[in-house]
Amino acid sequence: MPPTMAQISDPKIAFAYLRPACVLLTREPTVTNVGTLSAQLKEVNDATLQQLQEYVLFPLRFVLKVPGPKKEKLVLAVAEAMSHVLENTCVQSWETLQGLLSELCLCLCSPTDPGKPADTSEELKLTVLRCLDALLHAAYGDIVFKLFEPIMLPGMGAAISLLLALGEKEKSRDIQAAALKCLQALTLQCDCTQEHIVPSSEERRTLGNTMASFLPGITTVVARIITGDLRKGHAVTVRAIKVWSRTVGLVMEDAQLQSSESCKGPSPELGRIVQLMVPRTQDWVKSTLEKLSVLLKKIISCTSAHQHWRVRLEMVELDDHLLARCSQSLGECVGLLLESLVGAVSDEEPRVRQRCEVALREVSQRNQTCSSGAQTFTDVLSENLHSLATSLPRLMRTSDDQKKLFVLNVFLGYLKVLGPLVSVVLNSAAHLERISKALMQVLELDVMDVRIVEERSYAATIETNSSDSYSAHTQRKHFLYFTDEKIFSVLMEICRTLGYYGNIYLLSDHFLDLYQQSSVYRKQAAMVLNEIVRGAAGIAVATQGQNLEGQVLGHSATREDLKVAVVSVMEEYISLKNWHLITVSEETDRDRQDQQLLSPSRLLSISNSNVSNTETSLLQVIPSSLASPSPSSSDSTIHQLNSNIWQLCIQLEGIACFAQALGPDFRPLLMTSLYPVLEKAGEETLLVSQAALGSMWDISKACGYPSLKELINENSDYLLNDISLNLQRLSQHPQAPRVLTVMLTHSDCSLLPLVGDIVQDVLMALDLSYDHTAALFCSVLHALMKALARWFPSSRERTSDSARAEQTSTQKEVFNIRQFLLDQRKQKELAEGIGIEEDDTDDLEVPPPAECEDVEDLDGPDVKAELPSHLSITKDVMERCIHLLSDPNLRVRLKILDVLELCVCVLSEKENELLPMAHRCWPALVQRLTADDPLAVLRAFRVLCTLGETCGDFLRRRVSKEILPKLSSSLARQAPISAKAGPVYTHTLAYKLQLAVLQGLGSLCQRLDLGEADLDAVCEVSLPYLSCRQPIRLQEASLSVFRHLIQVDPDALWFTLNELHCPSSYDPPHPDLQPVRLNGMGRPRDEFSDNVLKLLREEFDSVVETADQPVG
Repeated sequence: MPPTMAQISDPKIAFAYLRPACVLLTREPTVTNVGTLSAQLKEVNDATLQQLQEYVLFPLRFVLKVPGPKKEKLVLAVAEAMSHVLENTCVQSWETLQGLLSELCLCLCSPTDPGKPADTSEELKLTVLRCLDALLHAAYGDIVFKLFEPIMLPGMGAAISLLLALGEKEKSRDIQAAALKCLQALTLQCDCTQEHIVPSSEERRTLGNTMASFLPGITTVVARIITGDLRKGHAVTVRAIKVWSRTVGLVMEDAQLQSSESCKGPSPELGRIVQLMVPRTQDWVKSTLEKLSVLLKKIISCTSAHQHWRVRLEMVELDDHLLARCSQSLGECVGLLLESLVGAVSDEEPRVRQRCEVALREVSQRNQTCSSGAQTFTDVLSENLHSLATSLPRLMRTSDDQKKLFVLNVFLGYLKVLGPLVSVVLNSAAHLERISKALMQVLELDVMDVRIVEERSYAATIETNSSDSYSAHTQRKHFLYFTDEKIFSVLMEICRTLGYYGNIYLLSDHFLDLYQQSSVYRKQAAMVLNEIVRGAAGIAVATQGQNLEGQVLGHSATREDLKVAVVSVMEEYISLKNWHLITVSEETDRDRQDQQLLSPSRLLSISNSNVSNTETSLLQVIPSSLASPSPSSSDSTIHQLNSNIWQLCIQLEGIACFAQALGPDFRPLLMTSLYPVLEKAGEETLLVSQAALGSMWDISKACGYPSLKELINENSDYLLNDISLNLQRLSQHPQAPRVLTVMLTHSDCSLLPLVGDIVQDVLMALDLSYDHTAALFCSVLHALMKALARWFPSSRERTSDSARAEQTSTQKEVFNIRQFLLDQRKQKELAEGIGIEEDDTDDLEVPPPAECEDVEDLDGPDVKAELPSHLSITKDVMERCIHLLSDPNLRVRLKILDVLELCVCVLSEKENELLPMAHRCWPALVQRLTADDPLAVLRAFRVLCTLGETCGDFLRRRVSKEILPKLSSSLARQAPISAKAGPVYTHTLAYKLQLAVLQGLGSLCQRLDLGEADLDAVCEVSLPYLSCRQPIRLQEASLSVFRHLIQVDPDALWFTLNELHCPSSYDPPHPDLQPVRLNGMGRPRDEFSDNVLKLLREEFDSVVETADQPVG
């Protein structure tokens, strides 16, 4: 690029340089001549150009004044040249300012209709608008204010109307934005980076008086631009919001309206112009306010949830600007502005949130510093809060989720703006009642989901070692009037904010009254109470310990106040009528037994409480199990059960919240709260048990315990004391066994010395009432044995694992054919009597190993060593299992079989104790194996396999004699039936029994190491199930039988399978060897071929040579 030439700085030289171009342009107004002048103007520096401003503007203005139509290119060139001059100089002459303003406006308007924009190119309009903007920025302060004198009202009106029309009607976004920017500059409200005139208070009042005439037109048209087509882009909307807020802020400014009453009247010389002037009287303010309120509502509704964050940010600026300047004059609009401002307090864009927080802080500071208006402002806030609380239930029912979220954010914003004044507002009974009822209605739960009642928890469900696993299964609450999780989180934050700023005694008493008044409000009141306590403790409060002024605030409740409130609420939660609620249908046997224990008649006969309390203690009890519910009441029953379940879950969450609020100070309250929580952790209903487990984790963290084990062990003394007392009054406290179950599940072996006496109490209670308590105590026995198996792992299990690993490694050794032939020859010689004498002498030389050991013990007394406590307990439990194996309830039998299996595992290290017990339980176990439900058969097989591992020799003959014949005959009898049956057969009991037997038979044979005859029998009855005509699952079960049998005797099974179907021919490697002939060779493909080939391929790596053939 060539070096830039030095600009002309001498005015005389510049004049001589520019004069020919100016003269030529005046004579010949062409684009070329304008371009020549424009190029020369750029070679003159700014100071010199300022002195020659009038001279160089004259020919340009002359071109615009020439009557008749002008070419667009010429006007465009003139506007660009003017823009250069105006951007680099100042307009010091009123005549120049007035004339240029008029001339530029004429370039933009239609010749036939001056009120409408001209039908010219977008480029020309944009260039003229930029020139107009430069003119308004170049005007000196002493002359620009002449634009706002009354005499200029008609001209200003024309200019403003033209700019508004361009801003609203034009399709180009750039033109719209440029027109609105000019409108800002025309009213001295521009916010660009250039220097601007700052008017004095008197000058602002003059501006306001003039702009009052144009306020209706500007606000109406700009509101239409803001709320119009979204396709115009966010930049136009942002600029329009700026124009609206600055114009309203100028005309309705409090300082101006207070001083305008003393202003002198208009001059009589103005003539008809007086009609255009608008005196800003109280009546005018009132009528204008009504119109502004309508427009403001439209603007807020369209922009509060605008998709672009800059629009939402500009709305925060609008709210802040008008609240700062016009809070008194805008009257009822203050509520709308506050609503819009506080609605942005939780905006997803951080910049909007930060600006909103600053604005709210300023609002709060003005509220507290401006003593005259503080009371009024607080009243506006509280009234807005009251009216919003009144309409909240309706809005939550009728609005979409986005609108609901905005309304709730507004509600939350009001609380934050009020800050410590919330407690003053809540002292008003009307406000507190309206806010609380609104929360009660909005938080109503949907309790019609049948899955809540159906889901069940078992011992395995509550076994967890980390707090992460329970949180992953927390059930999400479903509400009637909203589905978005964000809405729920805002509602909870509202409750915490109330607790943070409000009076904890007032709030807890009020919501406890609602809790007690009606079951309709109970769940919602509990949710609110939980969060109020957390908020009072400063937990998860958005202000994070600071108010809107940034000053650190003490919590509204002291530690002692908080503790008193927690105790009163928790006592209500865990009272009999609110804690022992029916959560399961009495359809199930286990629950029916619990219902009988919990029946009012039993409670009346034992409890010393008065009759009225006892009758209401089962708050939401469903009809007695003796009376079957009618079909019409099924919906209400499900509704009632779900309601009870959710109430318990919320109350359990509440106890966790209280623990978090008090921290280590909650430890003394564990004496009354931990036992009820453990009760619910043992509940059968999944939601309740999960909520209780989550509550236990939160309590342990809050109180400083590393895990649930420490929580239980540190408090086990009074927990076990309560269990012991309650076991003696089981009809009144049927949940006591479940507490013990939970303790055993989450503790370690250090609990065993303490729990020994309790176990004896449990066994005694079981002995005294088998009929009523069997199902209840089964879970306790199962948890006890599971804990003992975990605390005292059997040494036999470790030995068998190592032996199994050794056996596996031995089987993997490379087969040595030479050694095999030598061993076979030796066996053959022994069979023929050759070398038998040497073997006998070798055997005689080996002394019996046990003789020497027995001699030493002959003189010692025969004293039986005392069993360790865990083995003694196991033996006592196994004794009860023998009796309960024949219980008529299937669930009890299944659970007892599980307990029995664990007993066998724990006793396996003492064979002399295990074998007598196995002998005693054998008859009942045989019944379970041969004549019971398929589920029980399958579970009994598992017990039998465990017995086989620990005392296989003891059981081998019994199984061979008593079990296998019955199972074999049953399988053989059913095989042809299942082969011919259709798909419906898989739903029958016979099918389930076949499947259960086949699934357990293989592992049974392998673990008991049965003899050859028994294996042959099992193989024979299992072969029919390899048929492709059998149901798929029966085929799979039969394959599993053969896989286990192959592990026991692979040679015999290989021969059996190849006799059925042999895929390969075995040619001898030497002519002297005889050929191998098997019955399965050359046999066509049949119904057994596929499964036989699968076994041979998987277990023996046989190569399949036969081609695919149709099944014969």
